[in-house]
Amino acid sequence: MSGLLNIAVLIAVVAIVFARQFTAQRITSEGRKWWLMPVILIFMALRQPGLVDPAHRAASVVLLVVTLLIGLASGAAWAWTTRIWTDDDGAVWTKGTWAAAGVWLGGMALRLGLMGIAAAMGVHQSSQTTLLSVAAMLLTRAGVTAWRAQGAQQTYRVPVAG
Repeated sequence: MSGLLNIAVLIAVVAIVFARQFTAQRITSEGRKWWLMPVILIFMALRQPGLVDPAHRAASVVLLVVTLLIGLASGAAWAWTTRIWTDDDGAVWTKGTWAAAGVWLGGMALRLGLMGIAAAMGVHQSSQTTLLSVAAMLLTRAGVTAWRAQGAQQTYRVPVAG
């Protein structure tokens, strides 16, 4: 039953995040709980044993690491394909582009390919691995986006004298 719960949570989180990426979001340092969904995913992934296949421990750990690397790379690529701008008041905004959607699809294709490789090797991978990968992606996206947004913030509101 926990596998079904993991999948349901994962689908809900992905649907929420994917839909929100196409809506302009104001980046603020206070009040936003950008870390909440990744923490929920990490908790769901680590709350029960079974993350590593005991019959294929080494291969399972390698596949887990590759999955996490895919999540990190997807999160960074997603952040770099996200549009960031400032409005007239100096507030920083972000909005996902179609390239960001392509990054999501590419990350999912890589993850599915990795699941196929694991199945061909006889290594059992649970939904917990996918939860951790998506959490890594969300955390990386938030960090890289925040870093990029710092460069977009206006330091001074005084026009340059000519």
